[in-house]
Amino acid sequence: MAGIRRTVGRILAGVAAGMIWTGSVWAEPTWIQIEAKPDLPRAADRARDWAEGFSDLGGFRMRTGWYALALGPFADPAEAQARLDALRAAGLIPEDSYLADQAGYREQFWPAPEEPPQPLETASPAAPVVPQGSVPAETLAESQAAEARMGRSARMELQSALQWLGFYDGAIDGAYGPGTRAAIARWQNAQGAPATGVFSAAQRDDLLARVTTERAALGLQTIVDDKAGISIDLPMTQVHFDRYDPPFAFYTGPDVTVLLISRTGDRAALAGLYDTLQSLSLMPVTGERKLDRDGFTLEGADDHRHAHAQAGLSGGLIKGFLISYPASAEAQMGRTLAAMKASFRPVGSAALDPALGPALSVGREDLTRGTLPAPAHPAQSGFYIDASGAVLTAAAGIAQCETPLIEDLPAKITFRDPDLGIAVLTPEQAHVPPGIAALRAPLPAPGGKIALAGFSYPEAMTAPVVTLGTLSAASGIDGQPQNARLSVRMLPGDAGGPVLDAAGAVLGMALPATPDRILPEGLGEAVQAKPVAEALRARGLSPAASPAQAADLAPAELARRAAAITVRVGCAESRQPG
Repeated sequence: MAGIRRTVGRILAGVAAGMIWTGSVWAEPTWIQIEAKPDLPRAADRARDWAEGFSDLGGFRMRTGWYALALGPFADPAEAQARLDALRAAGLIPEDSYLADQAGYREQFWPAPEEPPQPLETASPAAPVVPQGSVPAETLAESQAAEARMGRSARMELQSALQWLGFYDGAIDGAYGPGTRAAIARWQNAQGAPATGVFSAAQRDDLLARVTTERAALGLQTIVDDKAGISIDLPMTQVHFDRYDPPFAFYTGPDVTVLLISRTGDRAALAGLYDTLQSLSLMPVTGERKLDRDGFTLEGADDHRHAHAQAGLSGGLIKGFLISYPASAEAQMGRTLAAMKASFRPVGSAALDPALGPALSVGREDLTRGTLPAPAHPAQSGFYIDASGAVLTAAAGIAQCETPLIEDLPAKITFRDPDLGIAVLTPEQAHVPPGIAALRAPLPAPGGKIALAGFSYPEAMTAPVVTLGTLSAASGIDGQPQNARLSVRMLPGDAGGPVLDAAGAVLGMALPATPDRILPEGLGEAVQAKPVAEALRARGLSPAASPAQAADLAPAELARRAAAITVRVGCAESRQPG
């Protein structure tokens, strides 16, 4: 009995110190973590529930500031794994439960800790006596040994912390390769410590405490939106759940807005979302854009707001998010965005139910996909050609228009050339346009980069979309010498919009598809700038010409220049034919 008591004493003392006696060495115990909560009251409530079925439940504050509920401890990891598998198979614990080591846990809150028991025997040689007020220096060998005892979850936590502070950009996988070692060394160097590439215990605690404090200041919490099927860290001190308005879940605040994107769809629907998100006032028109077969990213930045959006298509589901915040908050919100990107995860196999709320106006991409009746006189695009605010646009779209509109301003048709397919609108009250097109002639060589600017979904958009493509040929689809073929995604609302080269000069005007000809997706047609300029000069107009040699623009600057000259063209009322 005395031997048994001594063994139990060893185990209890080891648990209190974060170690377990295995019979020959002291080892770090293993736990089965079944749940975690962001605050102590909720964790304690759940602990009471779990404790009714498990007598070996423990609750601990984690390094991250969250509170873990775990079963154990287990001296043998294999024993812990066997229990984990059995409990999972019986459905008694969550499917995402996992093995965790003691290194990730701090103070115990469940059961309420009592005075730590004292060991009945000395388990290992007594530690050297350290003078009061001093801390023994940890050698590199000791740091390496401590690191070797760390579990995968603890290693991943340190990688995430390094990533949060901007020292690491690799995978969060718990594998300490050259990238992680270099990141640790960079962090140590920034602290004025020797760059060994191996954390000491004090450095680990300092790093995690710093990240926990910063995350708490931002109010980051893991939100699992079951209806949207998305898990993500959100700044809940700055936003709150507002409403569902499919395909979005709105989380809003005084200055920050987050949209969780969730809908069913295919690549066409993905492209539609890509276009319509660019029309929102939340997304500045300048910034890099990228759309591929299975996803997109949008960056927006101006003097007032910054924004980021991303979405991916998988298994018929489109999931993503958008965040928009004041430009003045970039330093703080940049880390929030990094946390959102790192934590974003689609969950489940469903998307937002359209019945949860009224469809948004930005859902108008359906107008161009034949699923809803198009308006009798849909709007199109145009662009400014002189300082008085005159606009060049496609003639076909305003053929029956009694009172055309430049944005919301009444205008009149002052010139129409049916052969070229162009028309000029003059505002009834002259105004100063934000930009004027500079026409380029001749065309660049086929294969050159081009950008099409237009209101792809004009009834839903507040800003034009810039779509990148290439020049296919210096003649029309039927061989017309005054036209050009474009390899670019073009929608009906883009008709009349400018086609620009990489330097921002206007190469031509986008032409609409004709009723008797449906073009393949990705193929468009434009009238060239040279015949347009000749026709305008014959009517007494003096369009600006681009410099003979001009440097290519950065994508953000090209988008800004395109947005400055491109306008929405509409119709206030129509003339009845006949």
